[in-house]
Amino acid sequence: MKLGIINSAFAQVGMDTATGLRHIARIGFDCVDIFTEAMTISDAEKHTIAATCAREGIPIMSLPVVATGLIDFNEPVRDFHVTRCKRYIDLAAELGARNVLLVLGEYLWQREVIPPEAQWGWAIETCRILGDYADGKNLDIALELEPFRMSLLNSVGEMARFVNECAHPRVRANIDISHCVLSDSGPDSLLCLRGKAIHVHISDCDGKVHGDLPPGRGIVKFGPYLQAIKELDIDGVVSIELEYSPDPTRIVEWVEEAYRETSRLMDLAGLRG
Repeated sequence: MKLGIINSAFAQVGMDTATGLRHIARIGFDCVDIFTEAMTISDAEKHTIAATCAREGIPIMSLPVVATGLIDFNEPVRDFHVTRCKRYIDLAAELGARNVLLVLGEYLWQREVIPPEAQWGWAIETCRILGDYADGKNLDIALELEPFRMSLLNSVGEMARFVNECAHPRVRANIDISHCVLSDSGPDSLLCLRGKAIHVHISDCDGKVHGDLPPGRGIVKFGPYLQAIKELDIDGVVSIELEYSPDPTRIVEWVEEAYRETSRLMDLAGLRG
């Protein structure tokens, strides 16, 4: 698998896109995932992304999008978010990416008032629509597991159930290692994602709170997870997801540390290649 990073690590501290991408290439990453807003991105920004990635030799693999409205109980809201996600699919195709990383929302009102099975059904419906659209662009949709109590996809078991029920060849799973830890989904649970997972996120955490730290800064035991991922034989990318550097002025060192440790872990698992 290749080793990548979501470029939001640099963007969140105010670094311009081109400079962040140049750091990503210099540090040694194989590829990059681009965090942006497809509804408002300018032609100039698209050109900067495409030209810099081409010049630096870092292919674009994924575009993350958070679209909680795909499971809203108001049909016009769902329709808007379907349209917005289609714009992400268009942009991903334009940039030569492999997939759109999709974050669904949470159950409303503690799973009361609105039947939870209704929200599950709306997610199935909207993801099938997006799967059809992505298929026309030769792209996949990778669903994110969020470890929060009310998240629709909050465990490996729920992820597998959703992908099975959606039954669309373009709607697959992303494996986020720290999210698995936070949702009490052990390495063995990943076996049920065989043939269903296409992308991986890696970061560390304290075991209690969503952290997105460089590996080694928390409590995650990565070896068993990376071995399980290796056994799934995924033709994809392990992308580092970093947020909230404690010292934004040292973000470059923060990313370099994450790269070194992740590269070491992948080499130990015989996973990078």
